[in-house]
Amino acid sequence: MTENLLIQFAIIILFLPLLGFVVTLFLGSKVKKIFLFENFVLILAFILSVIMVFAKLNYYPQENIVSEFHWISLNNVPLFGTLNIDLGILVDNISVLMIFVVTLISMLVHIFSIAYMHGDKRYNRYFAYLGIFTFSMTGIVFTHDILMMYIFWELVGLSSYLLIGFWFEKKSASDAGKKAFIVNRIGDIGMFSGILILFSTYHTFTFDKIFTQISLGVLPFNSEFWLTVTGILIFCGAIGKSAQFPLHVWLPDAMEGPTPVSALIHAATMVAAGVYLVVRVFPILTGGALEFIAIIGALSAFIPATIALTQNDIKKVLAYSTVSQLGYMVMALGVGAYKFAFFHLVTHAFFKAALFLGSGSVIHAMHHEQDIRNMGGLRKKLPLTYATFLISTIAISGVPLTSGFLSKDGILAGTFAFGSLTGQWFFAFVGFFVALLTAFYMFRLVILTFHGEPRNKEKFDHAKESPFVMVMPLVVLAALSIFIWYTPNPFNPEQGAFLSKWIKAPTIVVPQNARYSFMKNDVIKPAEQVQTAKPKTEAEITFSESYTEAMHHAHIPAMLLSLTLAGLGILLAFSFYQWKKLDPDKLANSIKPLYKLSYNKWYFDEIYQATFVAFTLGLSNVLYWIDTYIIDGIVNGSATVTKQFSKFSGTFDNIVVDGLVNLMATISGFIGLMFRRLQTGKVQTYIVVVVFSLVIILFLFKSF
Repeated sequence: MTENLLIQFAIIILFLPLLGFVVTLFLGSKVKKIFLFENFVLILAFILSVIMVFAKLNYYPQENIVSEFHWISLNNVPLFGTLNIDLGILVDNISVLMIFVVTLISMLVHIFSIAYMHGDKRYNRYFAYLGIFTFSMTGIVFTHDILMMYIFWELVGLSSYLLIGFWFEKKSASDAGKKAFIVNRIGDIGMFSGILILFSTYHTFTFDKIFTQISLGVLPFNSEFWLTVTGILIFCGAIGKSAQFPLHVWLPDAMEGPTPVSALIHAATMVAAGVYLVVRVFPILTGGALEFIAIIGALSAFIPATIALTQNDIKKVLAYSTVSQLGYMVMALGVGAYKFAFFHLVTHAFFKAALFLGSGSVIHAMHHEQDIRNMGGLRKKLPLTYATFLISTIAISGVPLTSGFLSKDGILAGTFAFGSLTGQWFFAFVGFFVALLTAFYMFRLVILTFHGEPRNKEKFDHAKESPFVMVMPLVVLAALSIFIWYTPNPFNPEQGAFLSKWIKAPTIVVPQNARYSFMKNDVIKPAEQVQTAKPKTEAEITFSESYTEAMHHAHIPAMLLSLTLAGLGILLAFSFYQWKKLDPDKLANSIKPLYKLSYNKWYFDEIYQATFVAFTLGLSNVLYWIDTYIIDGIVNGSATVTKQFSKFSGTFDNIVVDGLVNLMATISGFIGLMFRRLQTGKVQTYIVVVVFSLVIILFLFKSF
């Protein structure tokens, strides 16, 4: 397969979902089963993505294949001179792996939705919305420049708004859609600002051209500080899209959308776009930016994990789990475990999509019941759903022989190595503690949902296993959560790995005299980051040998510690909820403030409501008052004055001006009336008048 053919495949995969969207949307009211066309194009896109992955990784494993064209070309632009804006397609190892994940998850969600959404009054429109969302995600994956990424980034925001608020007749759903849209815009403002700084500095949006200029020492405003600021601003987009602290509040509310949407958007694709963005712009991130990213990731891993402990809505537990796992990935990028951050992005996509679709199967069987306190005993009624849900839970808990164990072990080893080199153990502590919490709340979810006795006998009696089109995606995704697809060695993803060996950091040259480093306290010196290569553009950012060595030595202790903590979390979950050796209610009462903090989601919504929302509404009220009573008052006052003046003017005109005119007309008429009698038309009369006038004149002159 030629490089040109790979580009053509990428373009076809990009536009197939758009074709499905257009056809399904416009024919939805006329062709009853037009949704099958949308499903067909997604299956075709997935098949092409499989071919692309195989061809790229086997025939062009080291090449970055790019196809671009001039979109806008302007001359004599102030401050820029000649301005060229290019758009294009980038096919590299990261993009083909990501497109495989996106098309696979989207295809399985489409198939699952056939049964789950059956009977919905906007059935075909739902599939059309899935199509436009998939088109948006493929655009993000294949772009070779940050402008095109931003265009599709905003399109993802629009399509997610449509899907989250799909049942807009429910106020909670429409509110959730608006909340997601607005919160994401906050992060996108930062991202847009960062893009503008990059463009004003480098006069291009293309990733490799920006990286090349950075390698030559060209920095925004000639300052390392501004390069750090630019990286953080762009990362703000990821904070919004990947629901990172403090913009994580939209994701749990977004569970108001259909459950397959939760699997597509909030498990594998949309929220993963933020992590993918950081992966793409990784070379521009300075040590300060990476430290900021690591801190945000750690907080985003820890806080939602503590909230998930006490939630009772099956989808909200998974939602907070998603935020926590995304925090893992972001933290891994911040501490330098680039490979394992993306590795976990892939593995998490599969087992979290399986969990969300599994929750959809449970909700479907329980007649849209979502409270796990009203479930129990469902493993007897839903054996396949239970088996796939359990496998996925084991994977996310980091148990050996699963994909989650491989990727989480790499992340934890990275934080462990970072701590050993820098003395900063905060990230390692968060990583391992969250591993314990994850195992606990996920097995709590499994036990309360599937084990024990049914707590709602009526719904339990009517529950039955979901149809094939709903169960099949669960089986596929659960199977992909097993280690064998990623490495033959279940305890070390680096040895003979099938996946991780293809994941490499983007290429860039860092000059020997570079002032910034990618680790705090210059643990990794710039000179150590550069690999001598000719030509220079083939040089690759790597972390120092000391970091690589530390990662190697951290593997065993990190694995043993994570297994111990995960086992402890599982043991505690069984002790509380399966064996009843411990009383969760008693524990909750003994630490009531902490329990209420977790149950009320750390009061983030209330805090935001009392601060940002209240401030915004208060400012709106102030502006409304100013507009109503000052601006409108001035306008209305001017109108009143003008009206009264006009009224006076009209009265003056009617009485004085028109009165004088009318008076003159009356006098003129009166005089005319008097003199009309003299106008007889007889010569004799006129002669008498003339003679009489002469007599009077002579008399007057005689008097003087």
